[in-house]
Amino acid sequence: MRRIRSLLGVLVAGACATAVLPGVALAAPTAPYTVLTVDLGEHQAKPIGSSGVYDPTNATLDAAAEADDTFRITARYGVSAYVRLDAAPPTGQTWTAKQSYETARGRDSVRARLDLNDDRTSFCTTGTGSLTVHEVLRDPGTQAMTGFAASYEYHCNGDSAALTGEIRWNSTVGYVAALPDPRLVDFAAIHIGDKREQLVTFGSLGSEPVTFGVAMVGGVNPDAFELVAGQDTCSGRTVQPGSTCWIKVRARSNTAGSKKAALYLPDNSTVGRRAVPLKALSIDGNKGTYYPVAPARLLDTRAGLGAPKAKLGPDKTIKLGVAGRGGLPFGGVAAAVLNVTVTGPTQDSFLTVYPSTEYARPTASSINFAKGWLGSNNVTVKVGDGGSVAIYNRNGYTDVVVDVVGFYASGAGIPPEFGKGGQYQWFDPYRVLDTRTGTRGPLPAGAALNGWIDFKASDFGDFNAHVKALVLNITAVKPERSGFLTAWSGEGSKPVASTVNYGAGKVVPNLAYVQTVPCPSGGCGGATGAPRYKIYTSATTHLVVDLVGVIDDGTVADGLRFRPLSPTRIADSRYGQGLSDVGPNVTRKVTAPPSMLDEQTQVLAMNVTAVTPQKDTVLTVWPADTGVAKPSASNLNPAAGQIVSNGVLGVVGPTGAFNVHNLTGYTGVIADVVGTMYVYPVTSSTTTTTGLTRPSRPAVAATGVSGYDRG
Repeated sequence: MRRIRSLLGVLVAGACATAVLPGVALAAPTAPYTVLTVDLGEHQAKPIGSSGVYDPTNATLDAAAEADDTFRITARYGVSAYVRLDAAPPTGQTWTAKQSYETARGRDSVRARLDLNDDRTSFCTTGTGSLTVHEVLRDPGTQAMTGFAASYEYHCNGDSAALTGEIRWNSTVGYVAALPDPRLVDFAAIHIGDKREQLVTFGSLGSEPVTFGVAMVGGVNPDAFELVAGQDTCSGRTVQPGSTCWIKVRARSNTAGSKKAALYLPDNSTVGRRAVPLKALSIDGNKGTYYPVAPARLLDTRAGLGAPKAKLGPDKTIKLGVAGRGGLPFGGVAAAVLNVTVTGPTQDSFLTVYPSTEYARPTASSINFAKGWLGSNNVTVKVGDGGSVAIYNRNGYTDVVVDVVGFYASGAGIPPEFGKGGQYQWFDPYRVLDTRTGTRGPLPAGAALNGWIDFKASDFGDFNAHVKALVLNITAVKPERSGFLTAWSGEGSKPVASTVNYGAGKVVPNLAYVQTVPCPSGGCGGATGAPRYKIYTSATTHLVVDLVGVIDDGTVADGLRFRPLSPTRIADSRYGQGLSDVGPNVTRKVTAPPSMLDEQTQVLAMNVTAVTPQKDTVLTVWPADTGVAKPSASNLNPAAGQIVSNGVLGVVGPTGAFNVHNLTGYTGVIADVVGTMYVYPVTSSTTTTTGLTRPSRPAVAATGVSGYDRG
């Protein structure tokens, strides 16, 4: 039997054909063409393990035809890797150009033979498909086949998806080859509410340009994936041979389970489109949930706790271990909620608390203070690798005290005994206590008040039973001497921790996450089961307490979860960033950067700083563009000339913005974002989790104070 063979190409040691996606345009192949293309598309990785375009630039091509038109082409690449295709016309026939043939692994009188394999020797039990012949060249004298061009489609073991490709051997017929990289996008495990992006590159590796249509996501779970807006350089474009384009795809599932879909990109190839499988495992876990703990001290430079016994010096940093201390687990901590206190500073300065493994210290502040100042600030901080945070001091020397009150989960590593984490439910600020009104008077030194908040039972059921912690803005108003407040659930003795640190005669607020316990039967004015809290003061002072939110048990509708960020400055009126200085009785709007928000974002966890106001004043933050009037509650109460910070959980309006109102005089304002809070899709009350709309919240039925306890 006469045998005609063509051997082309040079072996490229170690080359991987699936990675042949040039970053710059290369010369297009020229006729005559000898090439084998393989595109798995959505087809299972059998009998060929990967997609590829094999031509003389990246493989040794061994092609041969027998006298009966039996044809084999083998592409050898790397050390021992190869891809092989065998084809033969139906028994007793020869190949005819412009004809399509039904195929099987073994030919018969009706079906042609088509079989594929590679060096993995992964064969199919059954292999069906089709082969369309574009060109057949023959020796004029012998009629032996000397050139061949065809397109093929192959289904292994009944797989409905097709493995497709082109065959060229000494052919004059051009071909389109658009190779995706990667050929399968596996986003792996991803928590519900999270998003993950990956780039898919398409290389034009044929002799003819590729003209693409409009990309789309389809398949079994198309809602679990999406194309990233503005990140598509392929759709509607013609890509010349040797050039590439790319599309960015995002995984974002609202339900748990294994998710599968495909990126479809129409093209002018014989198949008509590229198909790139997409897969992800969507997890309904505890990521972003909050775990309150009893307040515990982690650092006190006055006593040598957590660091050497010495003031923190200028331009110096303390690395503080957080995970595994103060009731926190060793693993699973994404961010810690701390109360950071400064006492006895020798100069005006600021502290920045940030993840200890950040490459560079952020240009943001966590607490600002004047020489001789005593005060504290609630600081939520992303925890670095190894479970630690860094505390930086800019000027002078100061003692630093840090107490932990809770943490947000990273999604893995939390011991089972911690149970299910809670979600944040924000409220329009609601004043629950003001000792300046009524008959009780100020809270005496060494005393503690027992407070409670009773939420109205409604469509939310017994909301009280779901509350695990209260988020309060607690303000000490003109205390008789310097001292501190401690807020806790009321269970057990007063913790060795502080919530608000104040100087004599000042008005000092602080955001506080306060763990709660239910009121006992008959207690709290009959509000059995209402969440209660306790506040102790070391010096006689008036108290103002505003409710800004609660931490639920993770089951209530429209709860929010937390995404930590390295501290990021989004507004600084001193430099015209985001807003200008705020005048008397003036409201300014601050719009968060679009990159910081998505359609599920409702709250920015911030540190808001008032910078040297002209007069004693009040700053209030609330969502913009909602039609909601300025609340009566305050977020900061800075004295004239001070630089004062406070933690603020700022709800954003429909444009991703919040308002800042200044009561009197002019003041500078800074806003640093440490994280965002988003509606968790699993507990969302709507199928569209648009975070920039106002969810319903249960009303406050009653509040009260059961009494003042001495000691």
